[in-house]
Amino acid sequence: MSRVTQELGRILLDFVETFIMAAAIFIVVYMFLLQPHHVQGQSMFPTFHDNDYILTDKITYRFRNPERGDIIVFRAPQNPRSDYIKRIVALPGEKIKIDKGHFYISTANGKYELLPEPYIATSVGTEGGNLAHEDEEIIVPQDQYFVAGDNRNHSSDSRDWGTVPKESIVGRAWFRYWPPQNMGLIRQVSYQF
Repeated sequence: MSRVTQELGRILLDFVETFIMAAAIFIVVYMFLLQPHHVQGQSMFPTFHDNDYILTDKITYRFRNPERGDIIVFRAPQNPRSDYIKRIVALPGEKIKIDKGHFYISTANGKYELLPEPYIATSVGTEGGNLAHEDEEIIVPQDQYFVAGDNRNHSSDSRDWGTVPKESIVGRAWFRYWPPQNMGLIRQVSYQF
């Protein structure tokens, strides 16, 4: 073989090795660590806009349970091949109700407390849905979560189709990478109940 042929062979082999390594790293990251998602619709406005792109953290919930206020991506109840993005408002075993346009959570002493939601527009009220009616108590089943879109009047969520099983959760919305002017970590909310 000529020297040129050997050199081309070595370059081709280096390229193939690099491609295989990059593909392997991508697959590991995609399957176990982070997954890109496309926000479609306005159900999470003002937190997310239609056509935002985010990275979903798939590892956090292997070490801790989802918390109230977390924005999660999960397999849609009506179509498991689609993913939805919503915010957790009630945890497994909790009682929740809707009253006068707001969510209320039953605390340890049995009293209902208003769920403060600084992330929704003040003009947005919370109405009942097909399953969660105004002033009706709902008990969230074990290993399930009650979720709602931040743009309540334009969101199909747990008020309409029920709670989300833990095994349907893909991960936690972690980083917005598109559009560039909104790029950054997604702000998390914490509650004291």
